[in-house]
Amino acid sequence: METIARNSAPAIRLTGVRKSFGPVDALKPVTLDVEAGRIHAFVGQNGAGKSTTLGILAGRIAASGGEIEIAGVKVELGDPRRARGAGVVAIYQELTIVPALSAVANVFLGQPYSRRGILSEAAMRRRFHELTGRLGVKIPADAEARSLSVADQQTLEILRALEANARIILFDEPTTALAPPEREALFKVMRDLRAEGHTLIYVSHNLDEVLDISDAITVFRNGRLIETREKTDWTKSQLVTAMLGEDMGDIYQRRPASRPPGQTPALRVSDCSLPGAIGGISFAVRPGEVLGIGGLVGSGRTSLLRALAGLEPRSTGTMAIDGRPVSWPRSPRAARKLGIALVPEDRKHQGLVLGLPATDNVTLPNFGKVARHGLIADREMTSHSAAATRAFGFDSSRLGAPVGTLSGGNQQKVLLARWAYEQPKILLVDEPTRGIDVGAKAEILDSLRGFADQGLAVIIVSSELEEICALADRVVVLSEGRLVDHIDASRAKLTVHLVLNSAFGVERHHHD
Repeated sequence: METIARNSAPAIRLTGVRKSFGPVDALKPVTLDVEAGRIHAFVGQNGAGKSTTLGILAGRIAASGGEIEIAGVKVELGDPRRARGAGVVAIYQELTIVPALSAVANVFLGQPYSRRGILSEAAMRRRFHELTGRLGVKIPADAEARSLSVADQQTLEILRALEANARIILFDEPTTALAPPEREALFKVMRDLRAEGHTLIYVSHNLDEVLDISDAITVFRNGRLIETREKTDWTKSQLVTAMLGEDMGDIYQRRPASRPPGQTPALRVSDCSLPGAIGGISFAVRPGEVLGIGGLVGSGRTSLLRALAGLEPRSTGTMAIDGRPVSWPRSPRAARKLGIALVPEDRKHQGLVLGLPATDNVTLPNFGKVARHGLIADREMTSHSAAATRAFGFDSSRLGAPVGTLSGGNQQKVLLARWAYEQPKILLVDEPTRGIDVGAKAEILDSLRGFADQGLAVIIVSSELEEICALADRVVVLSEGRLVDHIDASRAKLTVHLVLNSAFGVERHHHD
C-alpha cells in the first residue's frame, strides 16, 4: 500500500476565510485546522456554510478573504485546476462520470498516458489494475461506466483523484444514492485511504454515518463555524443541538396524538407475504393513528410498504379498509383507488417529476380538481398548490420553480403537500427525512403528526429510530421479514433501545 509522507503542519489551515455573494455573507470568517491523515466531517443545515467551505477548498468558489494553507504552504485556490495542483480533489453527489466511456477511460479523463502524442492503452490499463488492487475493489476495466452501479461509478472518481495525486479528497454527500452494502464498501475505501495518509473531508446529513466514519467533526450554523471536536466528544443529540442552536429545542421530542384514534381500523392487513422478502405479517392501523414500522435495514420494512402500495405484484395477503374486505392491490392505481398513498424513499426518481414546477407536482394525482370545462386552470392549480404547501412551511414564491432545483427538504414538502391536496385514507411514508437537513426534519415530523390529527392513518418507516419514537402511537417490529414484536406507546415508553432490543431479539414485549 502506498503511503503519503506525513508533514507536521495541518493538511489544511483556514485563517479568516470568508465568502460574500453581493450583500449576503454566505460564510463568516472561518478559522480551522484539518489534521493530516484523518477523516474530518462537516455538518450543518442547508445554508449553514459547510458546502461553501468545501467549494472554496475545491476551487469551485473563490473566497472573498482570508488565507488558506495546504501542508504549511500558502495557496490561492481560485479554480478547480489550481486546487488539483495543490493536491485537493472533490467528489460530489452528482458524479462527473462519462456514461459512454469505459471504466479505464473515466479514470484517466483529462490525465491520459501517452508517448509521443499516442495514447498508451496498455500503460493506463496496468495503472488501472494497480489502483483497483490498492483499494481492494473489482471493476472490469472495459465496462461502460453507464453499466456500473452508482457505488462503482463513485469509486472511479476516487481512482481518478488518486491518479491526480490527491492528498486531500473532499466528499460531498457521497452516500445519498447508495444502498447499505455499497455504503459499507465506500466506508472501507475511505478508511483505506486514511490508512495510506490521505486526508478526507466528508459532508453529510446522516449523523449516524458521521459518528461512525469520522475522526473529528466541525459543526456549521448560519454561515459560521460553531465548534470542532473529536468524534468521541460528540453525541448525536449534542450535534443536533449545535446545528440548530438551543432555541430549536429537541426535534425528536414526543409528538402525541391530539385526540383518540377511530375505533374501526382504517386498514387491517392479514398474512402479507412477498417471496424472498417478508412472510405472514398481520397488523391494523386506525384513523388518526401513526404506526411505526421498526427494524434493522433488510428486515423487510420497505418491502411491506411497497406491497401495500401495489408496487409488488407478487405479494399476497388479505386486506380490509374501514372494516370492509377489499381485493389485494396489484398496482399503484389499484392502491390509490382504495385510498392508499405512498411517499417513497427515493423521492427524486419515484415520487416527483423533477422538470415540472411544484404546482404540477402537487396537483398531479387529481387534475380534475383544478380543471374548468375540461381544461386545467393555472390560477386554480396555483391556489390549490399554495394552500397545500403552506401547511408545510413551503415558500409560495418557489411554486413555479422546477422541483429538481429545490433542496431535499423542500422536495419532500412538495410530495407531502400532494397528499394534503388529495387526502388519501392511509398514508405510507418511507424514510421521510432521508437527505434532509435537521431544521426541515422537525417540520416534516410535525406535518406527519398533522396528517394523523386530520384523521388519516399514517404508517412510517425510518432508519432513524428516534423519528419512530417521536411520532408513533404503536410500533410493529420486523426482523428478517417477520413481525417479531408489537409495542404500544400508551403502555410502554417508546425508546430506540426498546425497538432495537426487539429487532435483535434481546427481549419480547407484546404490549398489545
